[in-house]
Amino acid sequence: MSIRTFYDRWPQYDRRFRDVIAAMTGEQLAIRPSPDRWPIWATVGHTAAMRVYWLCSVIGEAGAESTPFADGAMGPGWEDDLDHPRGAAELSEALDSTWAIVERCLDTWTLAMMLDVMERPFRGHVQVHTRTSVLQRLFTHEAYHCGELSQTLGIAGLPQIDLWRPDEPALD
Repeated sequence: MSIRTFYDRWPQYDRRFRDVIAAMTGEQLAIRPSPDRWPIWATVGHTAAMRVYWLCSVIGEAGAESTPFADGAMGPGWEDDLDHPRGAAELSEALDSTWAIVERCLDTWTLAMMLDVMERPFRGHVQVHTRTSVLQRLFTHEAYHCGELSQTLGIAGLPQIDLWRPDEPALD
């Protein structure tokens, strides 16, 4: 049995996130919550890139090459290049292509695999992660940024990302 049942709402959250971003103009995507914070487009790009980093670079899942973040562990990516803003179509593609990796993990990982251990060199130390800890990190990371973006969007008078709207039944 796959682990999808434990993350049955994540696909819905991803769709709602992507749909709000896909409808935005370049001017809207350039909004910053404050002068020293990233514009919306960079936060969205960062959120998508972290899927590739954690699932492909840290855990070793395939699929990075089908995303804009093929070398996700090799340093700053396009989401870090604030001189080259990204548009709604490019961000939607980044979210869709990286979501495909998450979907494959939800469908193929089993409960027995969740405590598999991976080591990650980080700032001169080795950190230990399990598949469980990586999925928890990704899920909460995305919820954090959706909240951050929703607040920024609301202040700007734009539609927010309503993850918990009860109009879709849970997957069986």
